Amino acid sequence: MSAFKKAVLFVHRWLGFISGLVVFIVSITGCIFCFQDEIQDAMYSYRTVQAQNTPFLKPSQLQQAALQTLKDGKYGGMAILGPNRAATVRVTDKAGFHVVYVNPYNGKVLGDDIMQKNFFIIVEFIHLYLLLPAKIGKLVVGTSVLIFVAIMITGIILWWPKRKSDRKRSFTIKWGGRWRRVNYDLHNVLGFYSTAIAIILAITGMSMSFEWMEKGIYATGNIGSKVNREFEEREMKSDTVSIPANISVPAIDVAYQTIKKQSPHTQMVFFYGGEKQSDIIHGTAYPTPLHYSFSDSYQFDKHTGKLLHFLPNTKKSPGMKLNNMNYDIHVGQIAGLPGKIIAFIVSLICASLPVTGLIIWLGKRNKKPKAKKVRDIAHRKTHQHLKATTNI
Repeated sequence: MSAFKKAVLFVHRWLGFISGLVVFIVSITGCIFCFQDEIQDAMYSYRTVQAQNTPFLKPSQLQQAALQTLKDGKYGGMAILGPNRAATVRVTDKAGFHVVYVNPYNGKVLGDDIMQKNFFIIVEFIHLYLLLPAKIGKLVVGTSVLIFVAIMITGIILWWPKRKSDRKRSFTIKWGGRWRRVNYDLHNVLGFYSTAIAIILAITGMSMSFEWMEKGIYATGNIGSKVNREFEEREMKSDTVSIPANISVPAIDVAYQTIKKQSPHTQMVFFYGGEKQSDIIHGTAYPTPLHYSFSDSYQFDKHTGKLLHFLPNTKKSPGMKLNNMNYDIHVGQIAGLPGKIIAFIVSLICASLPVTGLIIWLGKRNKKPKAKKVRDIAHRKTHQHLKATTNI
């Protein structure tokens, strides 16, 4: 091995020691979370409804249905998720943070999911924060993932075959070899095949931890484009001078009707804001249920539902579109079911790399005394042979 590769190996190994445990945890939880929607739909019938040829109830009616179930609760936002899915209303009370599932056609409450007890929410918090305080957890996870990107790059340098005769061996796993050789191939070969996707998953994950990464993606996407970033990121304030005494239609219902008119192909709508600390109601419209790309963004006056700001997906900059696609890219669903399967497999491989790498390192440590012993025996036998020859 050349001096350069020895230096790369040293860096690769120690970066692995530093980040290996966190990378393993983040990758395993990523695998589990990848199909969380499909698994929860199979486990909990209250998440879905039978599609009907009747219009949905108004958002205010769905909101009221949820608050009647949790009378001491405070409203925290809602989502209308599509024709065959229950609407969700977020409510907080003494018991914690609830997601109440409501039939959007008749207002019947179908289920109440406390987020602190939801297995997949716990998995998500481990994935994002390691269950540490959010600020600390983001830093630990984000730094470890950044180190992992460096590990993948140094791994490719170490893997790169020097001779043409080594190429076939570098691309295949020798399943018939000894278990140490199989482990070595699993680390190197699977690491090579997963590198490109793993780095994409890592970058999209880091954008959730580091603002500079999110801004970097935004800037990269907008290279060569003229962008009015101030307009895209504008946060509006209520322009209602005095609140009308008799408001016949709740603001959220007015907002929903505006979204249906402006974004007619929308199937999923999210609302948040409008509480005491917020001047506006944010609305986000998506064309596909449970997919978070290609969204139209709205801001409404919280008192009257007046439209204050509208940014359709077609007018968003490439950088903003790329950031909006971040979650779908991260879990693979940007490419549908095949994309999710690929993300799952790559995450599983990423979880295996610290394990197989540690086994390789331990194997080499255990080999050294044995190799030294063999050399000592060979040296002693050679010395004895020379001595016997001299005496003849």
